[in-house]
Amino acid sequence: MGATHGSPARSGATGPTMTGTPENTADAGRTGSATLRAWAELLRLPALFTVPGDALAGAAAVAGRVDSRTLLAVGSSLCLYEAGMALNDWADRAEDARERPHRPLPSGRVRPAAALTAACAFTAAGLGLASRAGRPALAVAAPLAATVWAYDLALKHTPAGPVAMAAARGLDLLLGAAATSGRPRAALPSAALLSAHTLAVTAVSRRETTGGSAAAPLAALATTATLTGLLPRGWDTRPGRRTPTPATALTTALATAYALTSARPCLHAALNPSPPLVQRAVGGGVRAMIPLQAALSARAGAPVTALVTVALAPLARRFARKVSVT
Repeated sequence: MGATHGSPARSGATGPTMTGTPENTADAGRTGSATLRAWAELLRLPALFTVPGDALAGAAAVAGRVDSRTLLAVGSSLCLYEAGMALNDWADRAEDARERPHRPLPSGRVRPAAALTAACAFTAAGLGLASRAGRPALAVAAPLAATVWAYDLALKHTPAGPVAMAAARGLDLLLGAAATSGRPRAALPSAALLSAHTLAVTAVSRRETTGGSAAAPLAALATTATLTGLLPRGWDTRPGRRTPTPATALTTALATAYALTSARPCLHAALNPSPPLVQRAVGGGVRAMIPLQAALSARAGAPVTALVTVALAPLARRFARKVSVT
């Protein structure tokens, strides 16, 4: 379809052929809107709101502040995440043709070559932004990019798949730490907690089209409960006192939000592991990353960063009503 030229006879023009008749303009608008929606589905744009909190939590763990290099790390994370989304659908196009023919590639709304080109471009952009943040950041971004490509092309359907995805999220957090301070080691505990959640969600996602097993949702429930208990810290331990500090109060509130976001859909999937409920559990697990990242920032003593991160949650929910995150 697209924008076409209207003939003089049809448009009533007496001079040169006119362009942009109402009918053709409407067709072009619909076509453009459909193309944008197809790319939004391919890149899973609502899930993009779960990415900045990785680098922000990493920065909080090592410095408690955000600077220009942290923002470069955020940009790198966003690009590498979208590279993974485009590459995922390119690699799974035959499987999706059987199980999810409505996806952009099997439905013909996005060409496979365009998806692969986008994955390459996003990867290059992500590595470029990381290099601008400094050598330590690039030293983390390079294995992160390699992990993304290895997961999508080789590891996804193997037992190593969930571990690779968990490693990618952990590296993403360390990218923010490396860019901000050049010394990401202090962020390893936060990266481990985020990786544990990612491992549980990825294990659930392996049955989102088939369902049939309650084991993964139950394991995700257990992981959520464990992380919720580990997140708060900083209680006043003086004799006779058991009160939270302000930082711990915020961390506890965010940990509770994380638990509520992740646990409820996992419980439903455990009780009835049908594909729709398993997909909801995956979506809930993805969205729960935002309050988890915010809680990690809060426990590191960066309440402003935590509040900025958790403010992304309403946007993620709003866009998820229009475009699926799975």
